Amino acid sequence: MKTGILTGSIRKGRQSHKVAVFLKLKLEEKGIEVDLIDLSEHPLPLYGAVANAYDNYDKNIKTISNRLHDTDALIFVTPEYHGSFSGVIKNAIDHFWSEFQKKPIAVATASAGRMGGINASTQLQHVILSIGAYPLPLKFLAPEVQTIFDSSNNPVSQSLANAADKFLDEFLWLAEAVTQKKKNELQPV
Repeated sequence: MKTGILTGSIRKGRQSHKVAVFLKLKLEEKGIEVDLIDLSEHPLPLYGAVANAYDNYDKNIKTISNRLHDTDALIFVTPEYHGSFSGVIKNAIDHFWSEFQKKPIAVATASAGRMGGINASTQLQHVILSIGAYPLPLKFLAPEVQTIFDSSNNPVSQSLANAADKFLDEFLWLAEAVTQKKKNELQPV
C-alpha cells in the first residue's frame, strides 16, 4: 500500500510541514511506502486561472496528478488559518478532485493555539465527503505546533506520540479495508 501526504502550506517558515514530516517518518517505521507531496515544490495556480500566466503550470498539474493517482490513501496536512483549512489545500482539491474519489483520506491539522486546528479539521472532513472520498473520523491535531517538536522533529510529549500512533493505526485500518475492497472488485468472478 502506498500513502500520500499532501501538505497544505507553502509559506516560508511553515510549521505544519513538521507534522507532515513527522507522520511520514512514523508511517515509514511501520513499513508503509510514503510520498510526501509538497505543494511548495510544485506550485499550483489558482484553479481556473489562465494557464500561460504561470510557469510550469501543465508540468506541475501533471506531476501532482500522477503522484496522487499512484497512492492508495492520503493524509491532508494543513495549518488552520482564520478558523479554516488553508487555501492551498482547497486549491489542490479543486484541481484534483477526481484523483481523491473513493480514497481514504485522513486529516492532520496544526495551529499556533491550543485547539490544534479543530475547526480546519472538521471543515476539511466535510469537503472530503463532498469529493466522494472516505474521511477518517479520527483527526490528528497539533496544538502549539511551534513548540511540540524538538530540533530533530521528534515530539516533545509522549501524549502527542501516542495520539499519532492511534491516528495512524486507525488510518491504516481504513486504508487497508478500502484498498482490499477495491482489489476484490477488480478480480474476475
